[in-house]
Amino acid sequence: MSKLSKKLAAASLVLFGGVACAQMTPVGAWHSIDDSTGQPKARVVIAETGGVLNGRIEKVLRKDADPNAVCDKCSDERKDKPMTGLEIIRGAKKAEGKNVWEGGRILDPEKGSDYALRLTPVEEGKKLEVRGSIGPFGRTQTWVRVQ
Repeated sequence: MSKLSKKLAAASLVLFGGVACAQMTPVGAWHSIDDSTGQPKARVVIAETGGVLNGRIEKVLRKDADPNAVCDKCSDERKDKPMTGLEIIRGAKKAEGKNVWEGGRILDPEKGSDYALRLTPVEEGKKLEVRGSIGPFGRTQTWVRVQ
């Protein structure tokens, strides 16, 4: 193998290895899944700023959804804001030494309820376990990465 071939092979490993690692993060676009139908409910985009994750509804996907719907059950500054563009994830940070982001909050805009949040990428980052809880009680949804 020539020096150039070895360098290209090494660069490929670094590049593609980095892509694989980059997928093990909640950052990106996700389809939240409706618990009752199993169908995509919304596309949520999670972004990182200064080590903190926040996420917004980019698009409501349910066919029966009102395109002009607002968060009428929200009790904070998001009250009566459009569902599209609504920030539903706030303040999650990567846990020390773990592949988990927590310490943030997640809003269920249909109920207006706000929960403690934990995000865990699974299946090589193709899915995201999203857990909302109040104390020891909560539930976990599995979101699917938008390709």
